Amino acid sequence: QVHLVESGGGVVQAGGSLRLSCEFASHTFFNYGMGWFRQARGKEREFVAGISWSADDPNYAESVKGRFTIARDYAKNSIYLQMDGLNPEDTAVYYCAASTSWRDTYDRARDFDLWGQGTQVTVSS
Repeated sequence: QVHLVESGGGVVQAGGSLRLSCEFASHTFFNYGMGWFRQARGKEREFVAGISWSADDPNYAESVKGRFTIARDYAKNSIYLQMDGLNPEDTAVYYCAASTSWRDTYDRARDFDLWGQGTQVTVSS
């Protein structure tokens, strides 16, 4: 059984920072790639950032490039999303995702087969 355990959401003022964490809790499966998606109220879920196991070429949505950073912690089998320069348009429920299959890139919802429960990020103006 696999669990994705997310934490780190909250409320922050525009220009502030938050860090999201996601642990891939499994003794059976291996995660080849992980990523973050978000869904704002009334909108479709969208890709935010993705990272392979080697973490040598993370990819980002254009809207977050230069502000967000995705990283791995191999010891904790976790990923993080450091979010700086937040603005109200970043308000959404953020979902962690993991893939148990190897792929060239991880930037589409169909690249992932495991999803977390979501954590709310609210940026006030």
